[in-house]
Amino acid sequence: MEDLKMSLKLFGRSFNPKKIPPRKSRSLSSLHTLDRSTRELELGIECGPPTLCIGGHTLKFEDGQWTSATGGNASFREVERLKKKNTQLIEENNLLKLKIEILLDMLTESTVEYHLMEKEVKEIKSQH
Repeated sequence: MEDLKMSLKLFGRSFNPKKIPPRKSRSLSSLHTLDRSTRELELGIECGPPTLCIGGHTLKFEDGQWTSATGGNASFREVERLKKKNTQLIEENNLLKLKIEILLDMLTESTVEYHLMEKEVKEIKSQH
């Protein structure tokens, strides 16, 4: 840091930029300056909720959620709930498949042990 200060002093004066005052935020919209009747003419009497049309589907923003206005009865909340439920059921199904595999492995092991013990019993009987 000292080297930097020394090198700046070699070229004349040291570098000290002036502090810039913070900017005042201003709204870019001039609608707040208009009276009610002019605003109604500009925007229409009923603004309503915002709507969006993408790929032939119309979406409406209501109560903090985008809902489908056309092409279906299910709202996005319902779709999200069903996706979550689907994921939960897939995880449960995977867990059950794993439990079945474990049970089959245990059954196989028990069967092998039973056959080995049966074989030992037959060998012991044949020796006597």
